[in-house]
Amino acid sequence: MGNSSSMLTQYDIEEVQEYCQNLFSQQEIVSLYQRFCQLDRNAKGFISADEFLSVPEFAMNPLSQRLLKMVDGLNFKDFVAFLSAFSAKASVQQKVKLIFKVYDSDGNGKVSFNDMLEVLRDLSGSFISDVQREQVLTQLLKEAGYSKDSYLTLDDFNKVISILFYIYY
Repeated sequence: MGNSSSMLTQYDIEEVQEYCQNLFSQQEIVSLYQRFCQLDRNAKGFISADEFLSVPEFAMNPLSQRLLKMVDGLNFKDFVAFLSAFSAKASVQQKVKLIFKVYDSDGNGKVSFNDMLEVLRDLSGSFISDVQREQVLTQLLKEAGYSKDSYLTLDDFNKVISILFYIYY
């Protein structure tokens, strides 16, 4: 499994399904494997950051540089696991976990005020000023019971995201 000259066996498909908590049907896994093989141009069994950038939707994403750190060198199983967070069947918790990893750029399990500010900068570009971004983020953290000096774990981050959804939805 993992290079374009091999085929997925029923066992491989079921293994990937289980690994990804059954968020994809067997047919979807076969389709994802075909896409994986297209991206894995040198049939190495993994996808490089450069190969990911060949996907226009990925390359245009304002967070693509952060996402590249997460996807560089993924084998097929990990490729499907990464994509599973984008599935309509994925739980909110699975989606928040992925978002947390995007914010936690150094992978230390904590998100700082500056980590959050950088992502907001990536997302908003020049539409709002740094001062406005800091004010919004400071207020959001305050409403969640945190300060600019707080380091958020995944559980803390979940709490902040919940407040954000409550405010805007």
